[in-house]
Amino acid sequence: MPKLKTIKSIAKRIANITKNGKIMRQNTSAQHRTTGKSKRTLSESKQKLPLGKADAKSIAKHLPYGV
Repeated sequence: MPKLKTIKSIAKRIANITKNGKIMRQNTSAQHRTTGKSKRTLSESKQKLPLGKADAKSIAKHLPYGV
């Protein structure tokens, strides 16, 4: 049986997968245009957020071996 291929474009967008199986993503607005933002806003934007159930289900199909 051939190996299943991970779709790399999706794997790059996913931060990590927890032990419970939740797929975590990075917050938006954390990389560019950060000069006018407060330190609190920047530190909060670096936190990881869980994906919704519908998104996690469709993305999990493209990550057969995890990230």
